[in-house]
Amino acid sequence: MRTAVTTAMVDWKVVATTIYCDLVDADVPIMVFKDWSTKCVGYEKYSENIKEDIANLLKEKVKKLNRRLRCEGPECPRVIAYKNKLFAEHESKNR
Repeated sequence: MRTAVTTAMVDWKVVATTIYCDLVDADVPIMVFKDWSTKCVGYEKYSENIKEDIANLLKEKVKKLNRRLRCEGPECPRVIAYKNKLFAEHESKNR
């Protein structure tokens, strides 16, 4: 997981990073909001109301990689791990 967050999270509204998601074989942006809710742009792109061009791209990747590609949705362990990392950083700085 690549993270560019190094500043104190004082008065922050959202923290974002891009991670490689092996489930869709792509880099996807993820966001953690001040209320600790999360959003994965990959979920929107690869799962919700998938567009024809993205569906075709996934089909090509499936053939190339010879494995199934499928987003795990909003409760993805990768998103949760990033949120937990930020939460731990936030807690340690506020002690």
